[in-house]
Amino acid sequence: MTVPAVMRAVLLTGNGGFDRLELRNDVPVPIPQAGQVLIKVGAAGVNNTDINTRIGWYSKAVAEATEAGAAEGIAGAEDDGWSGAAFRFPRIQGADGCGRIVAVGPGVDPSRIGELVLVEPVFRGADPFDVVYFGSEVDGAFAEYSTAPSVHAHAIRSDLSDAELASFPCAYSAAENMLTRIGLDAGERVLITGASGGVGSAAVQLARRRGAQVIAMAGSDKAEAIRSLGAADVIARDADLASLFEHDPFDAAVDIVGGTKFAAILKSLRNGGRYAAAGAIAGPLVELDLRTLYLKDLRLIGCTVLEPEVFPNLIGYIERGEIVPLLSRTYPLSDIVRAQEDFLTKRHVGKIVLTL
Repeated sequence: MTVPAVMRAVLLTGNGGFDRLELRNDVPVPIPQAGQVLIKVGAAGVNNTDINTRIGWYSKAVAEATEAGAAEGIAGAEDDGWSGAAFRFPRIQGADGCGRIVAVGPGVDPSRIGELVLVEPVFRGADPFDVVYFGSEVDGAFAEYSTAPSVHAHAIRSDLSDAELASFPCAYSAAENMLTRIGLDAGERVLITGASGGVGSAAVQLARRRGAQVIAMAGSDKAEAIRSLGAADVIARDADLASLFEHDPFDAAVDIVGGTKFAAILKSLRNGGRYAAAGAIAGPLVELDLRTLYLKDLRLIGCTVLEPEVFPNLIGYIERGEIVPLLSRTYPLSDIVRAQEDFLTKRHVGKIVLTL
């Protein structure tokens, strides 16, 4: 196909409100460099990280929950991004990308042109923790075209729609990475917080796929939807964990909420239990009693950089139908503000996806 010189894309022009999202029709189409492919994007998922970056929540000067200033930005946020380095604007966001390869850079086999691919959102270098993030340190999928390293553009064979496929990369890889890091096994009991969101609902499916018993925390209006994904039980977000599970502790916890529930979650773990975190939507600052940590021999594991096997495994799960997309609704790219407003209501279960 003929690749145009310019494209439609949403530029994040700075930290702040929705006015910082600028839809443009004259953005130059990127040229794939050595080892890269050019992807015509079909769909791109909306994630917490898109909003967190826009409002400046990753700044260490911010202590509020992610919903604080989600529409207008957070006053006092500085320019340190989640990598610790200053965030560079303008940036095309979008960590979830599904599309087809339409061109390749030097060193990439031209036979890849035409492949349907999902983009692994964490680009690793020689140092496993020397990474850049798709849609953060480099431009992402909120555009008609995007580039990615060939090794991180994974071919997939699937009859699912682009929108359904775009619901997988960020949320499901984050969830599978947490389960991989804690080594969740069949028969173990795991507590999953924020179970109605993208990462939480993915974790429910993926933990059940491993044969674990899942206890999920979510709003009562979403309980049946979460049970349908494989949760053995769904408890309220404000449930008293100590009274419910004092005599039946968890082997592991997967937490994307943080905030005031952190201490109670640790207490609900058995001796030798494992805790994994990949988010803090209820607040990044928590209270930790070190006696709980060391007297119970707990392991606390932060999870951002993907283990090398996580994304290839995820591709296999999708192709074999072992997990299913949970697509809440779609919006055209031009309606990105409306999509983020909808996302922020937290009334949905699963993913909201932009189509191109």
